[in-house]
Amino acid sequence: MYDFKEKVVLVTGGAAGIGAGVVEAILKEGAKHIAALDVDSVNGKILEDELNNNYKGNKVKFYKCDVTSNDLETVYDNVIKEHKYIDVVVNCAGIMNDRPNVYLKEIAVNVTALITSSFKAYNLMRKDHGGKGGTIINISSIVGLFQASLLPVYASTKSAVLQFSTCLGMEPHYSHSGVRVLTLCFGCTDTTLFSSNKLGAFDKETEMLLEDSIGTLPMQKPDSAVNGLLDAYRDGKSGSTWLITADKPAEDITENITKGFEIMSRGVFC
Repeated sequence: MYDFKEKVVLVTGGAAGIGAGVVEAILKEGAKHIAALDVDSVNGKILEDELNNNYKGNKVKFYKCDVTSNDLETVYDNVIKEHKYIDVVVNCAGIMNDRPNVYLKEIAVNVTALITSSFKAYNLMRKDHGGKGGTIINISSIVGLFQASLLPVYASTKSAVLQFSTCLGMEPHYSHSGVRVLTLCFGCTDTTLFSSNKLGAFDKETEMLLEDSIGTLPMQKPDSAVNGLLDAYRDGKSGSTWLITADKPAEDITENITKGFEIMSRGVFC
């Protein structure tokens, strides 16, 4: 079982929603320091002030950071300079908007920045390169587990996260690096990600269908997502995938993922 005691943790998308909940929960678990990264400087500073006022030690620091820019590298370097190491990285930043003027940024945030952050953490942590090991937690989605026709770009980005993270966490990588990589598939969670100014489809017809579908989806509380992340962190093996949805306890679905790829790859290696 893993814990956060005296760990240095970096959380992207950490100013609001699930990310902010993760920052506070990890603080309660006894972390040494938490770097919360986000473009939302207003909520980020509010979170930093509230948590440092409510908990001793000034352990939370907000960094205004666009993860698709050089900001990400700079924040990593600053945290490492100040705290000498990063033990855990949670890549939580995300966009759910397939509109024509947004989808390139969606891909950049959900996929490219997540991979960049993961490799930065991986190369720092890997034991075969002088590191002490560590954990990377990457946030996929339930739409990475089925064909979500109303959000084809978003679904593609979350499928990419699932593939990248499980592959990076598998052998032969884990045994020589000591870097544990976990994938979390959150179900619909009651955050501003579902607000009309953030959610979007690639055309008007699809957007109408998307708006109609939202009310039919089971929405879990942000606390359920956060608690599921904590459980996966404590118990998850590297390369494992966890389903956290509908306010249910986190479920290890690694066997389902493995079977699914076995079915899809039939005939490939004949």
